[in-house]
Amino acid sequence: QLVESGGGSVQAGGSLTLSCTAPGFDFKTCDMSWYRQAAGKRREWVSNLKPDGSTNYTDSVKGRFAISQDNSKNSLYLRMNSLKPEDTAMYYCAASRGVASFSAMTYAYWGQGTQVTVS
Repeated sequence: QLVESGGGSVQAGGSLTLSCTAPGFDFKTCDMSWYRQAAGKRREWVSNLKPDGSTNYTDSVKGRFAISQDNSKNSLYLRMNSLKPEDTAMYYCAASRGVASFSAMTYAYWGQGTQVTVS
């Protein structure tokens, strides 16, 4: 039910905005997160958005990435600035209808991912 888009190839220092369409999910009651998984590595939590509007980021993206939502469009976004080669990964949107932690195990709903490549 979650569908990501907006990935692509970009040069280092560039920007991308990822979108996640989440029909049926109310951001006022659901925990939403972005994760990423680089080739050969474990899935890594990137950022989350809580129902109260609070946001959190993993240290490596603080100051460069921004998570946001538009409830009227059932969409979650991840604005990524100053991209680095180490940001190269498949990016996933995840949703939980209950309280979730940073652990991927606490999210029941996942998109198929969108690839981001930074060179």
